[in-house]
Amino acid sequence: MQRPTPWLTLVVLLLGLLLLREPRFQDWDDLFLRWLLKHSQPHGAPVPLTVVEIGRDPLMDTRSADEPSVGSPTGSDAGFSPLEFALFLQAALEFKPEVIALENILRWRERDKDQEQVFLDQAMRVPKLMVAAELTASPDPDDPGAEVRGFTQVKGKRGDLPEFSGISRRPSEDIRLVSTLGYVNLPEEVASDIRVPLLFLYRGEVIPSFPLQALLLWLGITPGEVKVEMGSHLELPDGRRIPIARDGTMSIHPQAGQRARRMTLNELLLATQHRGQAKETTSEQLDLAKQIVFARTPSNPLAPPDIFTATLANLQGGIHLRRMSKVFDCVVLLLAAGAIGLARRIDRSDLILIGIAISAAYCLTALAVISQWHVWLPGTLPLAAVWLCICTALIFRTRDEAGVATVTIPPPIH
Repeated sequence: MQRPTPWLTLVVLLLGLLLLREPRFQDWDDLFLRWLLKHSQPHGAPVPLTVVEIGRDPLMDTRSADEPSVGSPTGSDAGFSPLEFALFLQAALEFKPEVIALENILRWRERDKDQEQVFLDQAMRVPKLMVAAELTASPDPDDPGAEVRGFTQVKGKRGDLPEFSGISRRPSEDIRLVSTLGYVNLPEEVASDIRVPLLFLYRGEVIPSFPLQALLLWLGITPGEVKVEMGSHLELPDGRRIPIARDGTMSIHPQAGQRARRMTLNELLLATQHRGQAKETTSEQLDLAKQIVFARTPSNPLAPPDIFTATLANLQGGIHLRRMSKVFDCVVLLLAAGAIGLARRIDRSDLILIGIAISAAYCLTALAVISQWHVWLPGTLPLAAVWLCICTALIFRTRDEAGVATVTIPPPIH
């Protein structure tokens, strides 16, 4: 006698609910999201972002053979001399970008202190210059701290934000007077390759991180004009909404960084030299007006990982990854539980093939949806619900068949 289907439906529902309560559920979903992002490309035009990579080039390297590399951990936080950054600023200003952002914390080596004025002379010419700084949760007791301008229109609980109470590393006061600070912290408890913090909690105030500060500077918006609804979104004055999680992070598409222009410092200098020449096409193609010029030092091991490029590209290009509503998970679970009766009537081999086909079709659909609409479908519960239904149908049908007694009809007695 076969077991009633409602009981098996209840089994699938309970197993699905247990899966939702599993602490590692979010980690499994993140694995599926990483797979989707790796195999998808965001649609859209190039973003107004140019990344200039400042590195030691043989044409520019004047160090002796026994001199330690300035990009080594023994060097300064900036890793390069003020002259190189001054040269970058001078070249970038020729193209009149909207914002120039420096990812490195500009703290020079002692032997380069006398060159700092050269950098300051160029920095004072930049209309909107942003430099990096780093927050800390355990500041020096003798450090009075610094006033940081935060958001004033904040709704919701702030306790899930990464909390800091001081600034551990920042440029000199002369540099801070001619620039805006952006905080490059990437706390391990909230940040990853697909999630970047946009908000921090500094002495009770909600403040922007480096990429969000760069966006506000580029748009000409002050933090006081932004509406923050914790766990939901940031609303800019132009009506744009940026989704954020309760911990202040935003999900990003790592491939979005490919929509930004990348060039080396030598290429920028070459374009500057030929600017205005009729025969040169590089200067015609290189239009940095209304753009963010973002300087990095990828060869410096002290530099942050190249995650801010992708974050800026997501923010500028309007690529805001959003998870499908939890209602979708519930609907899929109910459909899988309701299909248990049909699954028990299908042959075993056909049932397994159907499960493989449904899984493949779901993954392809998820790839198409995230590429087209930047909405990611969850992978753990829907796929698990399908295979829970299949396994339950196979297990209980096998037991039911085993419990059926074989009755042998004796031959007639003559």
